[in-house]
Amino acid sequence: MTDDTLSRPTVHALLADGTTVCIRPVRRDDHDQVQGLYEEMSPENLRLRFFAASRRSAGLAADRACAEPRPGYRVLLAETGGRVIGLAEYDSGGTGDPAEISIAVADRLHHRGVGTLLVEHLVSAARAEGITSFTADALSENHEVLKLFADLGLRTTRRFEGPEVRCAIALDQSDTYLTAVEERGRAADVASLEPLLRPRTVAVVGAGRKPGSVGRAILHHLHSGGYAGRLFAVNPRASSILGVPCHSSVGALPKTPDLAVLAVPATAIPAAAEDCGKAGVRALLVVTAGLDADQVRALLAACRAYGMRLVGPNCLGISNTDPELRLDATFAAGHPRPGTAGVAVQSGGVGIALLDGLSRLGIGVSSFASLGDKYDVSGNDMLQWWESDGRTDLALLHLESFGSPRAFSRTARRVTRRMPVLTVDAGRTDEGRRAAASHTAAAATRTMTRQALFTQAGITATRSIGELLEAAALLHAQPLPGGPRVAIVTNAGGAGVLAADACAENGLELPAPGTELIDALLDVLPSGAAAGNPVDATAAVTEEQLTDCVDRIMGYGGVDAVLVALVPTAVAAATGDDLVRALTSAPGRRTKPIVAVRLEQALPVELLPAAEDTAIPAYAEPQAAARALAHAARRAAWLARPVGTVPGLDGVETNRAHAFVEAYLDRHPDGGWLDPRECAELLGCYGIPQLAWAWADTENDAVLAAERLRGADGRVVMKGHWPGLVHKTAEHAVHLDLRGDSQVRAAFRDLETRFAGLLEGVVIQPLADRGTELFAGVVQDQVFGPLLLFGLGGTATEVLADHAARLAPLTDHDVHDLITAPRCAPLLFGAHGARPVDLQGLEQLLLRLSRMASDLPQLAEADFNPVLATPGGVTVLDARVRLLPRRPQDPYLRRLR
Repeated sequence: MTDDTLSRPTVHALLADGTTVCIRPVRRDDHDQVQGLYEEMSPENLRLRFFAASRRSAGLAADRACAEPRPGYRVLLAETGGRVIGLAEYDSGGTGDPAEISIAVADRLHHRGVGTLLVEHLVSAARAEGITSFTADALSENHEVLKLFADLGLRTTRRFEGPEVRCAIALDQSDTYLTAVEERGRAADVASLEPLLRPRTVAVVGAGRKPGSVGRAILHHLHSGGYAGRLFAVNPRASSILGVPCHSSVGALPKTPDLAVLAVPATAIPAAAEDCGKAGVRALLVVTAGLDADQVRALLAACRAYGMRLVGPNCLGISNTDPELRLDATFAAGHPRPGTAGVAVQSGGVGIALLDGLSRLGIGVSSFASLGDKYDVSGNDMLQWWESDGRTDLALLHLESFGSPRAFSRTARRVTRRMPVLTVDAGRTDEGRRAAASHTAAAATRTMTRQALFTQAGITATRSIGELLEAAALLHAQPLPGGPRVAIVTNAGGAGVLAADACAENGLELPAPGTELIDALLDVLPSGAAAGNPVDATAAVTEEQLTDCVDRIMGYGGVDAVLVALVPTAVAAATGDDLVRALTSAPGRRTKPIVAVRLEQALPVELLPAAEDTAIPAYAEPQAAARALAHAARRAAWLARPVGTVPGLDGVETNRAHAFVEAYLDRHPDGGWLDPRECAELLGCYGIPQLAWAWADTENDAVLAAERLRGADGRVVMKGHWPGLVHKTAEHAVHLDLRGDSQVRAAFRDLETRFAGLLEGVVIQPLADRGTELFAGVVQDQVFGPLLLFGLGGTATEVLADHAARLAPLTDHDVHDLITAPRCAPLLFGAHGARPVDLQGLEQLLLRLSRMASDLPQLAEADFNPVLATPGGVTVLDARVRLLPRRPQDPYLRRLR
């Protein structure tokens, strides 16, 4: 137990069966409970734990765990209902690696994941203290603990020594370990959501006798929707409401509900939640709005104390359209149509719009959750539910805030490979972020940070509810395109022009058809048709001719999707031709997506029923169709490339970097900007290349440094430095192109005079070669983690704002995307006949910056500007780094919010 152990917070997490357990450091007053944990063990389990069955072992173990704190020793407890059910400890003897670990779990709670969860938390704590390995001794017949170690996902070796096994466990945070933690978390999470989304019994607390109350509306929806479980109302002044039996309290119900819906005034919520917990309720849906901070704390305390999952408060409700359940605990105007789209929103109004839109399109809903203030159940929980429910094939999210975005990102990357995940990018403006923050539990974030998360996770991000439904219609009804190439067919030239503009503006390509396709199209189209792209089939085209035209384009290898823009004509009306039927009659022969644009269509998007139980998306505007195709093309491209990996790096000295940061913060407890010498030392830990430089305190030192560093042309650069200096050029603290000793002396005197009382010294560098000036930087977001930025550098970097961003740690794909995304990217690849820059060196620079930011949560921000990129190499010319005193946080540790 270390000195900071007692300051570490208590957390709650989920066991394998979905029940909630409290994980916390041991306290001195836990002695009796810890001793009781061991004394209640069977003789056999005592023998396996202590290698002997002596009852004296219990007291000795409790003495050890609850003794005065000492370096290198840490103990964590698991408790539920105020009883200690498990304990895990490690002891390094205060010397670092390795630390010896031991685990004990109450007999009645074996096989529920208590020991594994405790070890995961110990692993996280050990890493934060610089411990890189555990050792453990076990009897060879102790199969349970040996299996626990083997299944952790960490590299484990065994050495048999007679009847004992010596296990060595490396604490690397590898993808294998994170995947194993994820899988355990997913199974526990889904189990915990069963009482919420598949309840066998529901009670509505606060259902009024008179129409108009929210509670009564939800009770009505549950009753009229045909909920298949047992349904009760809680109202002390009624015997029944809407034909539903009514009772005076939750405790008076004849059967304990899995789910309780709380629709009582905010002041009554804490007491109602406490009553539900005491009665054994497993999940709460709190629709009440307006809870103050104290009421929220009391609500959450009850949920954690009694192991209840919580949706809300301030929400529309939840529903599950499974025909065997038919749960509709919302107060929306109507029941959602059963279907295959999972929907999670924070705004009730957005939820109503999506439910209506999906029902109108015929897609329908598998399950729906209005998360409201999102104090517990989140978008991450819902993604894992949809991944496992066997009914959902499309996920729609509207999230204004993120509680654990890095865990969300890992979940989304996995789920998005199985089904499309779409979101509305809410809070893109400062005003929007303020509005979001006004009614959510977590802070809304910058647009660039969210977009980086969405891009890296493969999430389809749209700008409006309408665009979300447009994309959902296409992704639900049509196959994905093989690429961005679109063929346009129209019976009116003007509609074709509008469609061509829309495709080009959304990044789609309009390839010219080959000669063979042109001849084939002209053979089937009426006289006067033009077989370009767009294909103008003319107003005289018949249904049969349009069908043949589309089929020939579908068979052409040079296009990935077909957009058909149609307008009603008197010609078609006179002949009885239904041009829309040309699109919907033969989908079985079509393996590429096809979308329709009908300018006269009243609704923004419809799904037109087609043969073989398929559908064709039809849009009222070409822009909508093109946007949807562009989203589909980006999803296809994301799925087509392999999962990225974080490359290993040579020459990284992580321990040295940690020691440097700790020493700096010991000298500067409030943090600050590193001076050039300190920057160079930190960058050296990660092998980040800097242009040669020297520090000079005096004029004579500057002259001597210039003599050493002059290149072939004899020119150097002088940069002033003092604490807090951020923009040297803006402060006119830079002298360029200095030749000879006299110019160096004059430059130093100028800086010394103008910045008297500030100047601490100067940096001398050789004048850099010509090349492309770039910017690379990182900002440490307290919620999202490190955000890397890259783009055009130099003095105009902030004005031009040509930057791309990705969240660390960067994979090999992320770093490629980061380099190719800015508008300046062609300069790097050899525009206008120039040689490309050292792209491998540029990748290495970004990967090393990513590693530094991931290793050091104290790195608040770093700016490398400019970074000089030439065909011969990549070099940082100027670096700024700011450190702040921040405790490491494990974003992947299993815990409830």
